[in-house]
Amino acid sequence: MKIINIVGARPNFMKMAPIIEAMNKYPEQIEHLLVHTGQHYDEKMSKAFFVDLGMPKPDIDLGVGSGSHAEQTGKIMLAFEKVCLQEKPDLVIVVGDVNSTMACTITAKKLGIQVAHVEAGLRSRDMSMPEEINRLCTDVLCDYLFTTDHFADENLRAEGVPAEKIHFVGNVMIDTLLKHKAMAATLGLVEAWGLEAGGFATMTLHRPGNVDDPEILQGLLEALATIAKELPIIFPIHPRTRKMAEEFGLGHYFNSGDKVAGIWCTEPLGYLEFLHLNMNARLVLTDSGGLQEETTVLGVPCVTIRPNTERPITCSEGTNVLVGNDPQKVLEAADAILHGPALNGCVPEKWDGRAAERIVGVLMNADQNRQVSPAAGSLSLRV
Repeated sequence: MKIINIVGARPNFMKMAPIIEAMNKYPEQIEHLLVHTGQHYDEKMSKAFFVDLGMPKPDIDLGVGSGSHAEQTGKIMLAFEKVCLQEKPDLVIVVGDVNSTMACTITAKKLGIQVAHVEAGLRSRDMSMPEEINRLCTDVLCDYLFTTDHFADENLRAEGVPAEKIHFVGNVMIDTLLKHKAMAATLGLVEAWGLEAGGFATMTLHRPGNVDDPEILQGLLEALATIAKELPIIFPIHPRTRKMAEEFGLGHYFNSGDKVAGIWCTEPLGYLEFLHLNMNARLVLTDSGGLQEETTVLGVPCVTIRPNTERPITCSEGTNVLVGNDPQKVLEAADAILHGPALNGCVPEKWDGRAAERIVGVLMNADQNRQVSPAAGSLSLRV
């Protein structure tokens, strides 16, 4: 069985790494290639992911670069079509919800290649999010839909997806976290930076709805600066956020000198470095998706600065609180965490570090069944 694995942006690396590791246990049954579309590419960060996660360097780098959604999607489709025609895979695996996910799915399906979507069925119901459009388009086309929780299963069933396509396997992001947690614990960044475990917060902020409007961004930064008077905030700042803050004249909210007070900006951190900080944080403030899941498993309270989440299980079972981008609600949520009773979250079912094993098991079983019953159909362009 020949499989092409697709990565396009940094979160994809964390999701794909355990799948590749699981595939490597079956070298005689599975031949796999790693294709990096180059949708997001930072040489320093990408190298850090290869080292941190033990991933092989991509076999093929499409190098599409940045651009509008339409431009980027089109470039990926054009480049990936050539790869498919040359390599003739039996299956393409896509992860997450970036433009690469949707573009490679459409391209493969139009060539008659089956596609598996890892992290299928997540829904925010917010069509202003490009990721939601990518998720919907990808899931309606895919042959294997690997889900992280029962909410995702229910979403797919409600959309009319046949039950035999849906496979509840758990969360590959958590596979990566659990594998690297012990290694991250040894880094010693907290002490090196003059911090104390449980004595600081971490933050990510990059979504257009939060950073592209000067009034919204200023309100959020004022709220965060208030929190930072009590609890220093470590902020590996996203290039987009830095750019907008400078354009709007809001750079004074960031404190790059004093490590024990205010919002302390750093350059983007590697996976292990940021995991180390989050493991030791008292609180995480974010508008990211994956951090909602990671904090749930780490047992660290999370304030999500978004009006909705495609990961509701992190709120119903985990440590996540959804507050939108109203500065007062951000302050209230942080105050409740810092001065109220502890959040008693639990780890969702099958978030146990074995999701990738289950995914590969499903694919191996399906391939064996096809070999026994060839009339049932084929995955391959080669047939």
